[in-house]
Amino acid sequence: MPLFCGTSLARRIESAEAHLILAATEAARRRGAKGLAIPVAGGFACFAESASPMNKVVGLGFDGVPDGAAWDEMERAMFACGVAVQVELSNLADPDVAALLADRGYRLVGFENVLGHGLRLNAEPAAPHGIEVRATNDIDAWVDVVVEGFAHPDSADSANEGVPSHEEFPRDVIDRAERDFEQAGAIAYVAMCDGVIAGGGSVRLTDGIAQLTGAATAPAFRRRGVQTALLAARLWKAAQAGCDIAVVATAPGSTSQKNVQNNGFQLLYTRAVMVKAPPPALPREHKRPPPKREP
Repeated sequence: MPLFCGTSLARRIESAEAHLILAATEAARRRGAKGLAIPVAGGFACFAESASPMNKVVGLGFDGVPDGAAWDEMERAMFACGVAVQVELSNLADPDVAALLADRGYRLVGFENVLGHGLRLNAEPAAPHGIEVRATNDIDAWVDVVVEGFAHPDSADSANEGVPSHEEFPRDVIDRAERDFEQAGAIAYVAMCDGVIAGGGSVRLTDGIAQLTGAATAPAFRRRGVQTALLAARLWKAAQAGCDIAVVATAPGSTSQKNVQNNGFQLLYTRAVMVKAPPPALPREHKRPPPKREP
């Protein structure tokens, strides 16, 4: 059935996203990273560590316009961490928030699409022949295959007409971020082909929403239905748990968006990505040497 996304559903999804990033940031802090999280106007400004995908402001626009003084304080804290302030703002959020950001010098750098799939419990889906999908406690093996898949983008992406991403993440940062998401409640799944781990994905269940928190296939096992099998298994798990909707965020026009739409997902709304860079560092004042005394 067609899905309609108004402000009520968008509020639910953005709240779930904000609490996912918050929980992952707290997981980063527990393992020794900085793990800074600042509540702001119903959302959170988060910083996990340098170059982390958790370094952003999420959940804005559904609980009033941010207070100017509180926003100043948040900016100073994020700038002190050495990062720009990146805001992901739904197009269903209060328009006054976007106006505030524009007035404060934030620059639009990109978009991401949020897609949804209505859920109801049917028979357990059958995986393609030769593929077995199961939840796993072997987090090291799961992280290895996901990071390997992300490190080697599908060659089909080069022929795709999608919009290039405005950001990239180092391999070691992705490794730690995936572990942080698992500690934040994401359930890890692996797909097995001929006894070998061929792909991995995860899903976090919260407030009736199934958040698909990333999936990837090892290069040697692509074009065999691994992603479809991982997706079907996670959707079935979510329906079993009583979730009414599954959501995923993708780059606009990307292969990932095409794949999930081919599996029943529909575009719900778009997030604008707005960024403000730290101010330039002030040069240090050099003390003049004392004047020489006349003999």
